[in-house]
Amino acid sequence: MDNPQDLVRDHTIYACVMGSRAFGLATDDSDTDRRGVFLAPTPLYWRFEKPPTHVEGPAEEQFGWELERFCALALRANPNILECLHSPLVEHVTDTGHELLALRGAFLSRQVHETFARYALGQRKKLDADVRTLPRALGSARAGETPSAPRWKHAMHLLRLLGSCRDLLLTGELTLDVGSAREPLLAVKRGEVPWPEVESRMARLAAECDAAAARTRLPPEPDRRRVEDFLYRVRRASALQAYADDQVVQGVVRAVDARQG
Repeated sequence: MDNPQDLVRDHTIYACVMGSRAFGLATDDSDTDRRGVFLAPTPLYWRFEKPPTHVEGPAEEQFGWELERFCALALRANPNILECLHSPLVEHVTDTGHELLALRGAFLSRQVHETFARYALGQRKKLDADVRTLPRALGSARAGETPSAPRWKHAMHLLRLLGSCRDLLLTGELTLDVGSAREPLLAVKRGEVPWPEVESRMARLAAECDAAAARTRLPPEPDRRRVEDFLYRVRRASALQAYADDQVVQGVVRAVDARQG
């Protein structure tokens, strides 16, 4: 494929804004992070060189996944992917995109407790490393230097993620906008909350996530069959559309349908 970005331009089925703007945490200097899903035409898979699973661009801060890759990640309860499906800021959606959004519940399961918590733990380790090196930095910084400090923006998003995980386990719904938690979270981002207090909030939210997981109504596993049926239908429709006048392709698709039935 000469230019993978053409897939984004011509075949996007769903596009949204993510990041701080979707979370209700945007400030004047916030970027606009755009995410999307494109459907590569089925005939492109009948070559040795397959379509890309993801594409950066064409705009700045823009990233897109091919539908199958997107669904595979969502079935694994990838936090970034699941949040993308629930963005309140949708910029573009086709009929196929509406079908994808209608499947949001099929991707949700108790696995979110593990994946959201694992992601949060990774971020927490980075923050702990910042805090451990801070005393040394303060002692060794030369005149005019600013020693490192906890990455407060990361701390803010870690708290946001843990709260989102807790609420998802309790309600079965993934809500991105932080609502009334906006100002307390932004205070963390600005470094106005002492680190021990941030640590205390993290520990409390992690415990609340564990408690919510013990009584959640989410199913143990996602509905893989529903998602697979959806992928099969859209791939089939793409093949038929591309080769509407090709009797061989039509016959192959009908034969596959018969075996599926």
